[in-house]
Amino acid sequence: MIESKTLTALAGKNVLITGTTGFVGKVVLEKLLRSVPDIGKIYLLVRGNRSYPTAEKRFANEIAQSSIFETLKSEDAQLFQARCDEHLRFVSGEMTEKNFGLSESEFQELAGNIDIIVNSAASVNFREPLDQALKINTLCLNNMIALSQAGGDLPIVQVSTCYVNGYNKGVMEEDNVIPAGQPVERSEFGYFEVEPLIELLQSKVQEVVASTNDDEQREKKLVDLGIAEANRYGWNDTYTFTKWMGEQLLMKAMYGKTLTILRPSIVESTLEGPVPGWIEGVKVADAIILAYAREKVNFFPGKREGIIDIIPADLVSNSIILSAAEALLDPYQQRIYQCSSSEANPIRLKDVIGHVQAEAEEKHEVHDRLFIRKPQKSFMMIPSPVFNTVMTVGYHAIKVGFKLLEALGREPSSRMLSNLEATRKLSIVFSFYTSPSYTFSNAKLLALAKRMGEYDAKEFPVDSSQYDWGMYLRKVHIPGLNRYALKPRRVYKLKKTTIEQQQSQAA
Repeated sequence: MIESKTLTALAGKNVLITGTTGFVGKVVLEKLLRSVPDIGKIYLLVRGNRSYPTAEKRFANEIAQSSIFETLKSEDAQLFQARCDEHLRFVSGEMTEKNFGLSESEFQELAGNIDIIVNSAASVNFREPLDQALKINTLCLNNMIALSQAGGDLPIVQVSTCYVNGYNKGVMEEDNVIPAGQPVERSEFGYFEVEPLIELLQSKVQEVVASTNDDEQREKKLVDLGIAEANRYGWNDTYTFTKWMGEQLLMKAMYGKTLTILRPSIVESTLEGPVPGWIEGVKVADAIILAYAREKVNFFPGKREGIIDIIPADLVSNSIILSAAEALLDPYQQRIYQCSSSEANPIRLKDVIGHVQAEAEEKHEVHDRLFIRKPQKSFMMIPSPVFNTVMTVGYHAIKVGFKLLEALGREPSSRMLSNLEATRKLSIVFSFYTSPSYTFSNAKLLALAKRMGEYDAKEFPVDSSQYDWGMYLRKVHIPGLNRYALKPRRVYKLKKTTIEQQQSQAA
């Protein structure tokens, strides 16, 4: 007989999950369907769109069609459908609207039907306009709080990010984060009083909106405002700043109640389940890998010796599920866990680069969606001051070269300028994450896994020390990125068409 605290805790329980149109949310949903057969109902809060106006239709046509469910479908397609019919319930709603846009009676009915809330929805755009970032990452949590209260103080598991630690340095513990910049008032209970700060930010947003008629200019100003305010208070970008404020709202409203904040670091492809290497879209580290593979970028600002924190998505999913089980088994506590690797299994940025380059050298033809060919140049990480100098001198030199070629009656190639521009844009968004100044402790998460027992440690692994980075990056992540995140390059189709035309003409 299986002895599992997780399976016992979740048996017959009804869970509301948000964010299942996103990467992590899909991994959580798949794992629950595959590994927690006795779970009750899984309510999916999904916003309808123009193509699929209801949550049920969007699930059927977008979420259920994801390749992450291939394992379940391959085992038994009818069984997969049966599990969906048995366990899934759909709520068409908008997280940022009061009561999710539901009527009061619908909202109360939802609250009465569920036992726990798992919120994995967020805007992960690092340069989101401030008004949108506040709405999605901060203010909408008031709706989660209202749902919890309507259901008699339902437990909440909030998926945040390790990078709420902002500009702090050193070893970041699984604890509330003190701002590294301008201070914010802290209550005697430990959380920070962010409501006045939110009101101040909203007033600044209104000033921008009132002073700008052009939509494009307004959006740019709101992006710049978000970055400036984030920097002022101790964060690199709007995403991490607004996620931190969301944590504070939850800690205040849920004081004395059941709340778990689960912070992943840089989430990348799955280590094992449901298949090794599953990933959806191009994530943080992948944007730079892809630019290097396509020979658009071969140098970037960063610390070669810095420890970068990458975590496979299935370890994040398992951490969320264990956290939910614990919240049901041992309520009325607030907990913070970090799902991370930099303390348990550190890897330096230079070693990540080394593994990627080695794979490019030896097996670029195997990963034909990722690599155009074997990269002709090595990838270099250089200090930010040097990078800025190179960029400035490079732009100036290219522009001078353009003028000389034009004077000689020759047409200059824009490729070098385009590559520099690609490097500049990537550096604006990601350079903070390639210059790490801290590591993230996950000791409390590992202790949770140990408490849950032997079966759960095996079925829902969270320990990032249990794999080799060379194996993960070369045998799992790069093949997964090539297979799941990237489409076949159109260049092959173009070449084939050209050959067919030539053959036709010759005939």
